[in-house]
Amino acid sequence: MNYFDLASLTSRSSVFDPAVADWDAVARHPLPAPALRALRYMQDIESHTVFYLRELLSTHAVDDPELAGFLATWFYEETAHGRVLARFLAAAGHPVAPRPRRAPRTLGERIEALGIAVIGAAWRDFPVVHMTWGAINELTTLTGYRRLAQCAGHPILSQLLAHIMRDESRHFGFYFEQAARRLAASRRARRITRTLVERFWDPVGSGVQPDTETRFLAGYLFSGDDGRAAARAVDRTIRRLPGFEDMPLLEAWVDRYCPAPGPDGGRSALRVERSAFPAAPTQFAH
Repeated sequence: MNYFDLASLTSRSSVFDPAVADWDAVARHPLPAPALRALRYMQDIESHTVFYLRELLSTHAVDDPELAGFLATWFYEETAHGRVLARFLAAAGHPVAPRPRRAPRTLGERIEALGIAVIGAAWRDFPVVHMTWGAINELTTLTGYRRLAQCAGHPILSQLLAHIMRDESRHFGFYFEQAARRLAASRRARRITRTLVERFWDPVGSGVQPDTETRFLAGYLFSGDDGRAAARAVDRTIRRLPGFEDMPLLEAWVDRYCPAPGPDGGRSALRVERSAFPAAPTQFAH
């Protein structure tokens, strides 16, 4: 297997010029209420990247020059996605409120962070878990953006998401190659990683946003024929990883937690009343 070309990744990396979008035209195109709700969720999660990075820095991932070099590029691009989505929301008339001061960690969060740090320090192969988890999340996010562009039908948003998806595609490629190589090298790593994903994986944003918002987003993007086809495509790709050949993943999660579509094809389940909208996604921060 060829190693992922990190030099190529970083040399192509650049936050796209916001001038590529006609910001004045954003408000001239309607943004459906469910699409707005989904976009708020996604913008908030992109802005939380720094907290995920903090957990990675407590593991052996930073001791690997290849991983450390990638993470610098990944963090730069992911946080830029949050900023440009915030700009789009403001142009659409739905500005994102400044994020409030982060509350101190709860006892449960401190215990979880300590557990990650201890396991990560004791098991030098722990980065395989992060790489596998990252591959799943990046592919789910990439697919989610593609579905949002299809569902929203907003030409400026589709243009911005196309730029973001190019970044997400490169990120996924790195995570997937790293995960595949590390899982293939160790039966123990395959067993432990598979167990952790089976027991603890949830879609991106779980634990940051309320469960109702995560389930709404999954239902909005991955219900109906096209949505289910997209979810199955994610699962088929992840099942190419060693040890994950029969892994139940995104489609199984949607089956478990999202209501079945109604007689109108699911629109009734996804209808959003104005009072259901949060003032800003930051109210759902930790």
